[in-house]
Amino acid sequence: MSTKYEPQKVEAGRYQKWLDAKLFKPSGDQKAKPYSIVIPPPNVTGKLHLGHAWDTTLQDMIIRQKRMQGYDVLWLPGMDHAGIATQAKVEAKLREQGVTRYDLGREKFIDQVWAWKDEYGQTIKDQWAKMGISVDYSRERFTLDDGLSKAVRKVFVDLYKQGLIYRGEYIINWDPELKTALSDIEVIHKDDQGALYHVRYPLADGSGSIEIATTRPETIPGDTAIAVYPGDERYQDMVGKKVILPLFDRELEIIEDHYVDKEFGTGAVKITPAHDPNDFLVGNRHDLQRINIMNDDATMNENAGKYVGMDRFTARKAIVADLKAAGYLLSIEPITHSVGHSERSDAQVEPRLSTQWFVKMQPLADAALKNQATDQRVDFVPARFENTFTQWMDNIHDWVISRQLWWGHRIPAWYHKETGEIYVGMTAPADAENWTQDADVLDTWFSSALWPFSTMGWPDTDAPDYKRYYPTNTLVTGYDIIPFWVARMIFQGLKFTDQRPFKNVLIHGLIRDEQGRKMSKSLGNGIDPMDVIAKYGADALRWFLSNGSTPGQDTRFSYDKMDAAWNFINKIWNASRYVIMNLEDTPAPTDLPDTAQFDLADKWLFARLNATVKEVTRLFEKFEFGEAGRVLYNFIWNDFCDWYIEMSKEVLAGEDVAAKAHKRYNLAYALDQILKLMHPIVPFVTEEIWLDMPHAGDSISVAPYPTVHAEFEDAQAIEQMSVLINVIRAVRNIRSEVNAPLSSPIDILIKVKDDSIQKILEANQEYIQRFAHPKALTIAQTVQAPKLAKTAIITNAEIFVPLAELINIDDEIARLATEAQKLQGEIDRVVKKLSNANFVKKAPEKIVNEEKAKQADYEAKQATVNARIAELKANN
Repeated sequence: MSTKYEPQKVEAGRYQKWLDAKLFKPSGDQKAKPYSIVIPPPNVTGKLHLGHAWDTTLQDMIIRQKRMQGYDVLWLPGMDHAGIATQAKVEAKLREQGVTRYDLGREKFIDQVWAWKDEYGQTIKDQWAKMGISVDYSRERFTLDDGLSKAVRKVFVDLYKQGLIYRGEYIINWDPELKTALSDIEVIHKDDQGALYHVRYPLADGSGSIEIATTRPETIPGDTAIAVYPGDERYQDMVGKKVILPLFDRELEIIEDHYVDKEFGTGAVKITPAHDPNDFLVGNRHDLQRINIMNDDATMNENAGKYVGMDRFTARKAIVADLKAAGYLLSIEPITHSVGHSERSDAQVEPRLSTQWFVKMQPLADAALKNQATDQRVDFVPARFENTFTQWMDNIHDWVISRQLWWGHRIPAWYHKETGEIYVGMTAPADAENWTQDADVLDTWFSSALWPFSTMGWPDTDAPDYKRYYPTNTLVTGYDIIPFWVARMIFQGLKFTDQRPFKNVLIHGLIRDEQGRKMSKSLGNGIDPMDVIAKYGADALRWFLSNGSTPGQDTRFSYDKMDAAWNFINKIWNASRYVIMNLEDTPAPTDLPDTAQFDLADKWLFARLNATVKEVTRLFEKFEFGEAGRVLYNFIWNDFCDWYIEMSKEVLAGEDVAAKAHKRYNLAYALDQILKLMHPIVPFVTEEIWLDMPHAGDSISVAPYPTVHAEFEDAQAIEQMSVLINVIRAVRNIRSEVNAPLSSPIDILIKVKDDSIQKILEANQEYIQRFAHPKALTIAQTVQAPKLAKTAIITNAEIFVPLAELINIDDEIARLATEAQKLQGEIDRVVKKLSNANFVKKAPEKIVNEEKAKQADYEAKQATVNARIAELKANN
């Protein structure tokens, strides 16, 4: 091994070796339990960001562990065509060249988008390689693949035949820049500065006028009624009368409808059925005319009279000016209001009457919600995110699925050129020349909703992967796309496969900057994961991402955290290098160590290893990766590196050949287990080290994952080593407090409480000698405290270090008084908890007893400290 940990050298070429060895393909072992994940397909719109790196790291950790645990694992990769997003990117690129999609025509434009997909698809795969994700590329899918396209057509046709897809004229969200419909969840609402325009509509009989307030005077040409709340006394004499539409000299009727909020504005509203979703519903109830006044680019059409050809906002200014000049404008009231914007183009969304294709959502939503009450439910982690799912399903609207785009799945509907008849089918009608296919494509999420089963070969239900790996086990995704994607996969999976598409949904948060801000281009605070890898290596980034992982919570990126991640891996590298240098001819550690030859350090380490394996495995099952990382860090850094390796040096430097051989094997076995525990998180460095030590197999990635061994259980060894470590730490702390280095000769006196503690310390004096460096060591129950000494109180023992020339008695009394005060705080806390009747009644007996034991320990330590203070004062 190199003397220096250099991640770039460690990681270079390793991924390709894994691929060449086909290590990421399913094992094919039909006796093994299958475990599958389908990757959330990234959009082919550009490079991956830190959020993607987080998402794929969590999935890779799950998959690598399951593979090592002997599961028949499939992690299926793929990408999404991302219709509106990708087309917007390509159109923007063409605009820079002075070209539009219309200049190219549909076919040539699609060729341009495919070229974009090939370029950025390869970029994404290159980034996946850098991250080390263990997907099976032989099963890679793209949402426009033939197989997936067949699934999309099948679902569309079936839903249409069942009456769950229909075509109708409705108010939809319209993006006038991209010239396409948007679903509700593709609309981002922002606070904009606007105004409430108060306008007078004169009564046709000349008896007066009615005042309305509107934020959109440009839609006045489309007005077809004035509505008031039923029974509103202010307007009872006006209901049924006609008003004259200002500037257009057209008569409108005053109607009553419960939609009106009589407390808002004047309590009278203008009704524009073709340009407002609520007005559309009012218009349906009252059989009002729908007048569309805008073109698809949000310019005014011929129904707007003299304002034809104007942009909607230009028309607003012109209409307001004309209303004022004609005496119709009463006032303008500035307001801040929430306005919908396109998620993709940021253009202000225009509610627009349009003929679109819709999915009737209520039956699908009801089935998905009903399933959550069964044992086939989808479990959200954390559970609170099920509320996001159910709330969206409870308040579902029909889903507009047609998009006025060229890139995507063409809607499988044809219109007869003469009769106008609609044909929906898997293929074009036999007399195709007499039919015209619908020009629109499907919403990207329509195909993405089928991803878990369309990628497995459905609608061929006999497809091997579908039969073996569907339903999948776990979906890993962010909370921001639960309505967009997770909910849709659930209801489509239940509808077409009669099964949930996945058992678990692991939800993670967002990665924010050090100040907690969302990363964005406007703030310039985005971090490219490839830049982080270039500096720290993929393993360090993966360690940071895994340890920032509390399910459902956001995490903050910082270079300090990356430094800490790199330092931890460097610690493992250096410790491994020491072990490997001392292994000599030690065989591969395939058998358990000989527990009959264990000394206390061995017994303690392997008992701690057992506890670590058990806890890390449990935490992985619960997706508590941050906690698993904490457990691994403490065991590796503290137990293995700082204590066990240091203790092993005593044996390795000795003359007992047999003892040295056993210690080498124990070191090799422990390191082997550590590398396997760490491999799912940091795959590159663990593979590099594992191949450098005696190993069994070609790659750690398919080596068996650690399991608990009853032979290693030893609570007594853990307790005994705890005493020994506490003694050594206490002496080291004393040395540090008085600035006495290990080279300074000091006497150490240990006053023990009973025979058992005395035996432990006496049997392991060599460790105290090595780590505390005493000039003279006394261990007894009858030790007398020196007058001038540093004192440390640990459970069941007192430690005295005579340092007459280095300490001041008054300072030592003050230090011990502070220690007594801290102990009193702990005593008060425990007493308060145990005085709480609810706690004592409801808490498990084990927890209550633990608190009582803590109280007794704190009180014993405090009594010892107070006695020492009294002794020092008496001798001062």
